[in-house]
Amino acid sequence: MSRKKIACLGAGTWGFTLACLLGHKGHEVYCWARDPLLVARLQKERSHPKLADSNAPASVHFTGSLDVALSGVECLVESVTASGIRPVFQEIASRTNVPVVLTSKGIERGTGLLLPELVSEIYKGPVGILSGPSHAEEVISQLPTSVVCSAYDTEWMQEIHELFVTPAFRVYPNTDIAGVAFGGAMKNIIAIASGIADGLGSGDNAKAALLTRGLHEMRKLSVAKNARPETLNGLSGLGDLVVTCMSRYSRNYRLGKLLAEGYSPEGARQKIGMAVEGIYTCAAARDLGRAHNIPIPITEGTYAILYEGLDPRVAVQTLLQRAIKQEHL
Repeated sequence: MSRKKIACLGAGTWGFTLACLLGHKGHEVYCWARDPLLVARLQKERSHPKLADSNAPASVHFTGSLDVALSGVECLVESVTASGIRPVFQEIASRTNVPVVLTSKGIERGTGLLLPELVSEIYKGPVGILSGPSHAEEVISQLPTSVVCSAYDTEWMQEIHELFVTPAFRVYPNTDIAGVAFGGAMKNIIAIASGIADGLGSGDNAKAALLTRGLHEMRKLSVAKNARPETLNGLSGLGDLVVTCMSRYSRNYRLGKLLAEGYSPEGARQKIGMAVEGIYTCAAARDLGRAHNIPIPITEGTYAILYEGLDPRVAVQTLLQRAIKQEHL
C-alpha cells in the first residue's frame, strides 16, 4: 500500500497506539486531540503518559487543530469516546468526505444507533470499523493481536485490512459490520458485571457462567440491530468479551471491581481516570432490549447498579434467583 496522509481523531491510549502502528508502516499520521495540555506533552515527549515505554515514530505528528489534521488527508481513523463521535463528525462533515475507520465501541443513547450507523447519518464518506480483543498496552508493545475489520463497502473493508495488518497485528475482514460493531459495544457491559462478580469473590464457576450467559445475551439482542448472531462467536464478540472480562488492562472490568468495593459509579470512573464506555453503552443497550421486548438480565442488573443505586450484592442475588429454563443456544 502506498504511503498515505492519515488523520487520527483522538489521542487516548488507543488512538495513540494506532497512530504509532500506522506511522511504523510508513504513513504520515496527524493525531488530533482537544486537550491542549495532552497535545503539548505528546509533542514534547513523544510518549503517552498512560502507556509505559511508548515512543511515537517521527512520521506521527500531534496537533490540536482540526484544520491541520484534515489538510490533504486521505483517510480518517476515529478513536474518540462513543459519546463524543456525533459532535466530532458534525464538526468535520462539511470539511472532508474521505473514508473513515471507526475504532470506538458503543451504542448511542437515545437513538440506539450503532456507531457506524450514527456516522453514516451525518458523514458522506465510506464508513468502516476495526474491532476485537486489542488492549493498547499490548499492541503498542507489538504483542500478537488479532482483530476484525468491516465496512459497508467491501473495497474499503479490504483497504482497512491492508492499512492496519502487520505480522503482529492480524486483521480479519468480516462483511457483517453490524455484528462487529455490536459485539464490541456489548462486551463492555458484561465486563463491568464480571468485575463486580470478581470483586464480590463469586469464584471462577460463577465467572464462567457469567461469560457464557453474557454471550447468549449479546447474541439474543444482536438481532434487534440486524446483526448475524454467529458473528458474536468470533473475535469481535467472544474474543473481545474474554479479554475485557479478564484483563487487568480493562477499564470496564476495573470499574466493576471498584463498584463491588463500595465506590459509586462516578467515584470509580474518576479513580480509573479514563473513559469507561460500558457506562454509556449500558443505558443504550437496556433501552434497546426493552424496546424490542428481549430479556437481557445481566444488562438490566448492571444498569440498576450504575443508574439506580442498586447494591451489587442484591443484583447478583437477583440473577441467581431467576427461574431456571431449558438452555437454548
